[in-house]
Amino acid sequence: MRRRLTRSALAAFAAAGSAALLAGALVFQALGYAPCPLCLWQRWPHLAAIAIGVLAVFIPRRGLLWLGALAAATSGAIGLYHTGVERGWWQGPSSCTASTVRGLSSGELLNQIMAAPLIRCDEVAWQMLGLSMASWNLLASLALAGVWLWAAARPA
Repeated sequence: MRRRLTRSALAAFAAAGSAALLAGALVFQALGYAPCPLCLWQRWPHLAAIAIGVLAVFIPRRGLLWLGALAAATSGAIGLYHTGVERGWWQGPSSCTASTVRGLSSGELLNQIMAAPLIRCDEVAWQMLGLSMASWNLLASLALAGVWLWAAARPA
């Protein structure tokens, strides 16, 4: 007899996926790859997805599943934005990217250098198969959003 995956099981799987992504990020951080501000922004929706997943296991409501999909998709959207910043497709936040030095006095330039963060959002710290951690988070987050949507589409 074939067992069907329940909404709760899919929610637990999606939450576990977010937990695995967060654990992976923390392992990289422990290995010396300090996160930039955009990296940290990508983590918050995963934390929300984990909390939503725990709730959805005990309170099986379709609305929670939609919220889980939104949380995963939000992390993916931030990952897309971060990937674009890394690849120079668009400007990132001035708080973590290189900025122009035209028109600055030497004192203003020195102040800008001293105020610059140590970890920049527009530099790829690590990549695999040509994709940065932000790109991998984008792909994994979209896959997890798909699991959340699959769970929401399941009958009760």
